[in-house]
Amino acid sequence: MTETLPTRAADLPAKWTPGEVEGDMYRGWVERGLFEADPASERPPFCIVIPPPNVTGSLHLGHAMDHTLIDALTRRRRMQGYDALWLPGMDHAGIATQSVVERRMSAAGEPDRHEIGREAFVAKVWEWKAESGGSILGQMQRLGDGVDWSRERFTLDDGLSRAVGAVFKRMYDDGLIYRAERLVNWSPALRSAISDIEVDHYDVDGELVSMRYGDGDASVVVATTRVETMLGDTAVAVHPDDERYSALVGREIEMPITGRRIPVVADDYVDPAFGSGAVKITPAHDPNDFEVGRRHDLPMPTIMDESGVIAGSGTRFDGMDRFSAREAIREELRAQGRIVAEKRPYVHSVGHDSRTGVPIEPRLSLQWFVRVEPLATAAGDAVRSGATTLHPKEQEKRFFDWVDNMHDWTISRQLWWGHRIPVWYGPDGEVVCVGPDEEPPTGEGWRQDSDVLDTWFSSGLWPFSTLGWPDDTPDLAKYYPNSVLVTGYDILFFWVVRMMMFGTYAMGETPFRDVYLHGLIRDEHGKKMSKSKGNVIDPLDLMDAYGADALRFTIARGSNPGTDMSLSEEWVAGSRNFTTKLWNISRFALSKGADSALPLPAEADRTDADRWILGRLAEVREQTDELLEAYQFAKATEGLYHFAWDELADWYVELCKTQLDDPATADGTRAVLGHVLDALLRLLHPITPFVTEALWRALTGRETVVTAAWPTAEDTGAPVDRAATARVTDAQKVITEVRRFRTEQGLPDRKSVAARLTGLTGAGLSAHERSLRFLNRLDEPSDDFAATATFEVSTSGGPVTVELDTSGAIDVAAERARLGRDLAAAEKERDQADKKLGNPKFTEKAPADVVDGIRARRETALADIERIGARLAALPEA
Repeated sequence: MTETLPTRAADLPAKWTPGEVEGDMYRGWVERGLFEADPASERPPFCIVIPPPNVTGSLHLGHAMDHTLIDALTRRRRMQGYDALWLPGMDHAGIATQSVVERRMSAAGEPDRHEIGREAFVAKVWEWKAESGGSILGQMQRLGDGVDWSRERFTLDDGLSRAVGAVFKRMYDDGLIYRAERLVNWSPALRSAISDIEVDHYDVDGELVSMRYGDGDASVVVATTRVETMLGDTAVAVHPDDERYSALVGREIEMPITGRRIPVVADDYVDPAFGSGAVKITPAHDPNDFEVGRRHDLPMPTIMDESGVIAGSGTRFDGMDRFSAREAIREELRAQGRIVAEKRPYVHSVGHDSRTGVPIEPRLSLQWFVRVEPLATAAGDAVRSGATTLHPKEQEKRFFDWVDNMHDWTISRQLWWGHRIPVWYGPDGEVVCVGPDEEPPTGEGWRQDSDVLDTWFSSGLWPFSTLGWPDDTPDLAKYYPNSVLVTGYDILFFWVVRMMMFGTYAMGETPFRDVYLHGLIRDEHGKKMSKSKGNVIDPLDLMDAYGADALRFTIARGSNPGTDMSLSEEWVAGSRNFTTKLWNISRFALSKGADSALPLPAEADRTDADRWILGRLAEVREQTDELLEAYQFAKATEGLYHFAWDELADWYVELCKTQLDDPATADGTRAVLGHVLDALLRLLHPITPFVTEALWRALTGRETVVTAAWPTAEDTGAPVDRAATARVTDAQKVITEVRRFRTEQGLPDRKSVAARLTGLTGAGLSAHERSLRFLNRLDEPSDDFAATATFEVSTSGGPVTVELDTSGAIDVAAERARLGRDLAAAEKERDQADKKLGNPKFTEKAPADVVDGIRARRETALADIERIGARLAALPEA
C-alpha cells in the first residue's frame, strides 16, 4: 500500500481532496488492525453487530445512516479505551437472492430451477454470490466503516448454519416450533409463503361486486372484491342480533355456479351496519374468514394452486388464472341474474409481494410456525424491567403494542436458497428433528422437509450466532450482550423484536443494553424517496462528489432519535464546505506554528481570547459527551459545527492574529491554538474520520487519531472564565457593529479608515483595542482627525463610542446612486402592496395566507425605506 497522506505540517496540501486519499487511508487502518477487537484484553467491551445488509444489495441512504451512526459510536468508544467490536456480515436474503439468480437464468435463456433441480440451482446461487454478491462490503469501506473484517460473517456460513440448526432443534423439542395448516401470505409469483415485511400494501382501483346467493326467502346478498373466491365459500355469516336474518341462521342456501349448499352461521365478527349485513366466508383464502371457519368448524377447501391458478373447484374455471377467472365468473353471475350491484372503480388496499409487485393471496397452507407467546413475553419483560432501553422512549408504545399482541410466526418458505428445515419424514409417518451434531435418519422412504427457513429466523440469531454460539467462545463470553443496536424504527417489529425473542430464549438475557431507533431519510421536501418519483439520491454519487465525511456529517447532523430526516445534495455540499473550513483553519494554525505538544501558558499569562476559547472547548466537550451518551447525534454534531465554524474559525482565529504578532503572547497562542485544534479534531473524528485523520497527523506528527484518547475534562483546557468570556463577547459586539456600519455605508472591505474609540477602558476592553482595529481596518486618528460618522455600542461594561472619518473612503456620488435605486425599488414594493391591500375585492376573496404575505412584504418595504433613508442622510455631502 502506498499512502499519500500528510504526517507532518509541511506535507499538508493546500486543498482537501477526499477522493485522492480516502481509499488509501482506509486500507491503512485495516492493514494495521486498528478495528480489530481482542477478547483477551483487559479493556472493557463495547460491541455492536451490523444490521446485516442483503448479499444482493448496494449501499443506499438507509445503510449510510445506520453505518454512520454505528461507526460514530464505535470510534468514540475505541478512543475512550474500550475493546470495541463492530462485527460485519451479510444476510443471505433468501427471497431476494433466489429471485435475482432466477431472473439471470431466465434472461440468459437457461432452464429454470425446477428443470435443473435443487442441488444444481443452489450451486448456481453460491457461484453468483462468489462472483457478484457482497458488493456492498466494498461500499461500506468507501463510507469509512470501522468494522473488524477478521470477524466477517454470513448467515449461511457453517458456523451460523450450525447455530440455526441448534436453535430450531431446541425450540422444536420445547414445543415452540410446530407444523400446522394456517392461513399465510402467499406469493403466486414466488410460489412461497412470505412474511409481513415482504408485503407492500397500497391502494388499487378494483371492483366491489354484490351478488345474491340462494333464492326467495332463503337468499342473501353478499359483496366481494375477489369474485373468484366464491368458489371456495363454505358459509354465509350474519351477526347474531341481526333480526333480518334470524330465520336463516342454521339453514342452508344454494351457491350459484357450484350448486353447493352452504350454511348461514351467526358470528360477532360481522358488522350488521356494513353493506347488506351478510358476509361470504372463504376460510382458505381470507384471514378473517379463516377464524370464522375455525369457530364454526367449516370446511376449508383451497381453490387455487401455488401459482394463483384456479384448481380443485370442480368447475369449468379450473385452470384459469385468478384474474381471468374473476372476469369469467362475474360474467356468468351476470348471465344468471345474480349480480345485484357493481361499484367500479372501487379503491381499496391490496397486499403485493414486494419483490415481484404481484398481488399476494391469503392461502391455507401447511407450514412451520413459532409459538411466540412465551418468547414475546420475555422480550417485553426485558424492556419493562429496564434490561433493554429503547431510544427514544416514545417507541415503547409501538413496541408493546406489537409484542403483547403477536401472532404465531410462519417460518417456512417454499424456496431452495436458505437454511433447510432440519426435519425428516419417514415412510410410516415418522417425523424426526435433527440437531446440527446429530445424524439424520437414513434408509428407504426417508426424506428431508423441502422448505427453508424465513431469512428473519437466522438474522434473529445475529447478536449471538456471530459470536460463536452454540459454542462457548471467548467472543461470546466477552461481547454478549451487545452494547447497543442501531437501526431504523421501521424494522422494530420484524428484526429487533425477533432478536430479543431469540436472545432471551437461547442466552437467557436480552441481546442489547440499548436500542437506538433512528428515522428514515426523505428528500429535501420531506417526501419518501422512490424510483418512480425520481427523487432517489445515491450515496455513492454523493461521496464521489463531496467525500465520505461530507455525507456522514450531513447524516449525523440530521439524525434525531425516532424522527425522519430530510436530505438534499445541497446540504451535503454545505457539509463539504465545513470540511474545507476545518482544513483551512488547520492550515492557518500550522502555518503559524500551532503545536498541541506545547504546554499551555500559565493562567495568568492567558489572554481573554485564550481563556474564552479554552472555556468554550471544555463546555463543548462536556456537551458532546452528554449528547452522544443519549444518542442525540444531531445536537452533538450541530454543537461541534458551530464551535468549529462560528467560534474557533470566525472569532478565535481572527482574534489570535494580533496575539501571534506580539512576542509576549505568540508562544502561548500557538499552544492554545494547537491544543484546541487537537481536541476538536478528536471530537469530530467519529463523525468525519478521514479529514480529521489527515489533519491530526499533520498537527501532532503521530500515526493515527483512530486510537488516540478521547478528550476528557482533564485535557480540554480550563473551566469557563465568566469575566473573560463577557469581555470577549463585548469585543465581538463592537467588531460586529463596526462591520455592520461599514457595510451599510458602502465602505470597501479592504479600505482602512481613521477611527477614534472612546470608552474602551470603562468597558474593560483596553486590551482588545489592537484586535478591534485590526479586524475592522481602523487606523489610529491623526492630529487633524475629523469625524464624519459617530455611533455608540452598548456593552456589559459600558458604552463604547466609535467615531469614523470616512471622507475619501466612499465614492459618495456612486453610493447615493446605488442607495437611490434601492430606495426606488422599496417604494415601488410598498406602493404595489398598498394598491392590493386597498382593493376590497382582493382582501375579501384572496386566501388569508396570500393577504398576510402581502402585508408582510409591505412591512419589509417600509423598514427598507427607513433604513435606506437613514443611510442617505448619514452620507457626507458630495
